[in-house]
Amino acid sequence: MDVRIGVVHTPKELSLEVLSEDADEVVKAFEAALTGEGPVVWLTDKDGRRVGIPADKLAYVEIDQHGSSKRVGFGGP
Repeated sequence: MDVRIGVVHTPKELSLEVLSEDADEVVKAFEAALTGEGPVVWLTDKDGRRVGIPADKLAYVEIDQHGSSKRVGFGGP
């Protein structure tokens, strides 16, 4: 599953391919951090790297569970 995360005051987004098969599990991790249960959201990508995102720096989170937004090629609609 692909997770794209916008960070406040940063023009680029973080893009991770996460091991979790359950989008609700990822959503719960972000919701818990945003409600004060933890200052950092930790995710593990497909290569086993752990990435921490400070909850107070989150701008948005986009979850693509099935990889449907992947595009190949150049230009064109």
